[in-house]
Order: sequence, then structure tokens, then C-alpha cells
Amino acid sequence: MKHSDIDPSDQQLVERVQRGDKRAFDLLVLKYQFKLQSIISRFVRDRDEIADVTQEAFIKAYRALPGFRGESQFYTWLYRIAVNTAKNYLVTRSRRPPSADIDVADAEYLAANDQLHDLDSRKTIADLPEDLRTAVTLREYEDLSYDDIAEIMQCPTGTVRSRLFRAREIIDAKVLVLIKGN
Repeated sequence: MKHSDIDPSDQQLVERVQRGDKRAFDLLVLKYQFKLQSIISRFVRDRDEIADVTQEAFIKAYRALPGFRGESQFYTWLYRIAVNTAKNYLVTRSRRPPSADIDVADAEYLAANDQLHDLDSRKTIADLPEDLRTAVTLREYEDLSYDDIAEIMQCPTGTVRSRLFRAREIIDAKVLVLIKGN
């Protein structure tokens, strides 16, 4: 992506921050704080910890912003920082990322497939290997494009497609077992 592909308002704010305007960064924080809290909450459960990790992600982004060149959308870049900050936070506390507790109301995939509304199905998603769970979460719950997911996960788009295909196969197979079992 070229620098001009960035959301114009984000581009203007980023440029202002890069010129030393700290208030412009405050506007970016206001714009994205709830989105970041949402993704971090898929890794970290405690509200206070979510707030701390979100703040840490914004601090890291602020420090790294002088090097932001607009080769990706600002939100994609920020999102990657937030995911990595959440994972690092858990590693430093010797915890594995917990299952993502999915809110059915904002889950496009769940809304499209009634069989996935139950707790067993959400557990199925939570039990996926981290790479598959992350791909499904970013695509189905955060509604990101394959290219954005590839950038965040730092892998080729074909790998994203493969991970999503495998994740859906596993989910479908487990849901089918659950249906036959009832």
C-alpha cells in the first residue's frame, strides 16, 4: 500500500504526531481504544489487565509511530501491536492465551450458522490451535480482509486462506459430532 491508501483522517493525525503534536495521538487513542480493548479482551480476561495492556499497546504504538511509513493501514499496524502486546503480556506471566470468549451479538460467523451459538461450539473455537483461532477471530469476528489478516499474522495471504479453511473444517466436524450426539 502507498501512503495515500491510509484513511485520510488517520494519515493526517499520524503526520501531525510525527511532527510532534501529542494531541493528535490522543485523537487516535479515542478513535481506536474500544477496538483495541475488544481484541485484547480475547486474550486477557481481567478488566484491569485489559486496560493496562491496551495502554501499553498505545504506548508502544506512540514510540514506534516515528517509524510508521504508511505501508499499511494505520489500524492494521496498531492492531498488530495490540495483539503482540497481549500475547507478550501473557507470556511474561507464564500464561497461555485463554480461549476467546466470543460475544454472539457481534459474531458474523455465529449469526450465519445457528449451530455455532451454543457454548460447546464456542469452546470448539477456543480450543483451536492459536494460529487457526487467531485467523478465525480476525476474519469472522473482527471482519478484516485476508490481506489485513496476512499482514497482522505476518504470513502470506494463501496461508491465511489455508488456516481459515482448516479452522472451519475442524469447527464443522465438531459441530456435526455434537449434532449427531444429541
